[in-house]
Amino acid sequence: LGVDTTASPLSAMSSTPVPVPKQLPPSPPHTEAARQLDELLADLGHTQSKLAAAGQGAGVPTESLLDNMLDSLTRDLQELGITAAPTGVCAACRKPIAGKVLTALGKAWHPEHFTCARCGQELDKGPFFEQGGRAFCEEDYHQAFSPRCAYCAGPIREKVLTALEQTWHPEHFFCAHCGKVFGDEGFLERNGKPYCHQDFLAMFAPKCQGCERPVMDNYLSALQGVWHSECFVCTECLTGFTGGSFFELEGRPYCELHFHQRQGTICHGCGRPVTGRCITAAGRRYHPEHFVCTYCLGRLHKGTFRECGDKMYCQPCYDKLFV
Repeated sequence: LGVDTTASPLSAMSSTPVPVPKQLPPSPPHTEAARQLDELLADLGHTQSKLAAAGQGAGVPTESLLDNMLDSLTRDLQELGITAAPTGVCAACRKPIAGKVLTALGKAWHPEHFTCARCGQELDKGPFFEQGGRAFCEEDYHQAFSPRCAYCAGPIREKVLTALEQTWHPEHFFCAHCGKVFGDEGFLERNGKPYCHQDFLAMFAPKCQGCERPVMDNYLSALQGVWHSECFVCTECLTGFTGGSFFELEGRPYCELHFHQRQGTICHGCGRPVTGRCITAAGRRYHPEHFVCTYCLGRLHKGTFRECGDKMYCQPCYDKLFV
């Protein structure tokens, strides 16, 4: 995760120019002329707002009213024997600055002409932001140039979090499923969306065929699924397959004994699985060598034996014992 900050505001600086009096005889006392000049220049800023209101009501551009006022002021000063040297040329209107001067972006401005390049708001009394040599108010700067949050699409004014090749408000970068903000454990990504570890595993990790919990690292692949190694055991006796082989029945693993029990292929004589030749008698299965008379242990032949009490006998032993 990356964290960044947006640009810091710059503050405009202003200063009051000092008029340069020039003595032209005959003239009133210099101190009186200088005092009048200071008062006229000090009132210029206050008069401007009044002129703006008057100009709007009369349909006359404020700039024309201001120019007329400056021309009148210049004539009055000349009659007093004072020539006011301009303190600079305004970077906006390209006219001399006779009153207050504002210095910003390496240029001089009439205070009323130093405005936001986007909305026109005056910037002489507050902070401003610079971009490409132009000044902007804080709101327009962020709307135009700040990175956008991938969640809310709003401008990011302070801390920027970078993840998934996008930028985010830190409080808007959270799990796409549960909405929890990520902590030190970080996040996992799926289809361009971030998820906490718990939800990612629950939603996307393969499930063990034995316990149905997510499989995260070591696993076995068998019976068209994945298993935790400790979960891949005989379904009946829960014994692991140490020999590396198992028997499958209805999609579940079994050891050899319990597989044959389920299949009904256990020898009725010895209780072991019948895997080769098999004799079926009275609904039971036998190894050929275990199909013997219960009394004399002689080999029985199909069709020549008798049954009594779930036991098999040859004909002579049956006659001897039960007839």
